[in-house]
Amino acid sequence: MRPAFLALGLLVASAAAQDHQPLRPATAEEQKARAAVTIADYRFDDLLWENDRIAYRIYGRALEAAEPPSSSGIDAWGKRVRWPFMDRQLRTGDQHGDHGEGVDFYNVGTGRGVGGLGIWHDNKLWTSRNYVRPHILHTGGAVADFTVDYDAWPVDVARTVRETRRFTLPAGTNFTRMTSTIASSSDAELVVGIGISKRPVGGGKLGEVKKDEAAARLSWWGPADGEKGRMAAAVIVDPAAFAGFAEDADNYLILARVRPGRPFVYYSGAAWDRGGDFATREAWNSYIDAQRPDFRP
Repeated sequence: MRPAFLALGLLVASAAAQDHQPLRPATAEEQKARAAVTIADYRFDDLLWENDRIAYRIYGRALEAAEPPSSSGIDAWGKRVRWPFMDRQLRTGDQHGDHGEGVDFYNVGTGRGVGGLGIWHDNKLWTSRNYVRPHILHTGGAVADFTVDYDAWPVDVARTVRETRRFTLPAGTNFTRMTSTIASSSDAELVVGIGISKRPVGGGKLGEVKKDEAAARLSWWGPADGEKGRMAAAVIVDPAAFAGFAEDADNYLILARVRPGRPFVYYSGAAWDRGGDFATREAWNSYIDAQRPDFRP
């Protein structure tokens, strides 16, 4: 006879499996879209955006209570199709399974994910809670474009800050253009830390990191996570604002000097080695090196 707790566990697992739905195929109209933004109000207000190459997610405030510890970091999904798939896959109840179009196996955890930010103060990263007040500007065409706010959070006892950020992901690139405006209770210059999580895949293994001080670029090639493959990430900041590199327990960080109330631009990118674009670390780093970003707000 099975122990009672084992039998109960099997019943729960069976019930969970029954809750999963097959991935609905994309319609002909959906396959025409090259970029999309979706607010998943059925899943704690996850905000999904993607283009023909890569897919991202940030988390709503409802998730903080439902699945702690939730984070204001940025999630990335691997995708192998050239049309939007995130919303359809999330609705299956099994976003972590590979249903043929892509898979979510990157784990933001308590880190910054792929390009989340915080304020670097006294050798510590001070971060916000999850996003609020989303506003979708463009979806379903050649660009995914939206804004969100991050409500006020403390930076030790030195100041309080809040942020408005615009996310713009055109078709044909792996990089989201971030335009961030940070308001502060102090007019003094800030140092922003933009991070890449250290151990989001591969059972806690570290990936390979490249730091390019001259071009103000930080890149990461993740470890293999079994049959799911590898994720990669990168952050690019304005060399004129670059303030160095740092680390904390959760993140590799690139630092930038910022004036309160003035918009600043940085770029956050990710890739999947099974997505058809970057099968090797060398290919990913060459792509990053070839970027010529526009830092004008």
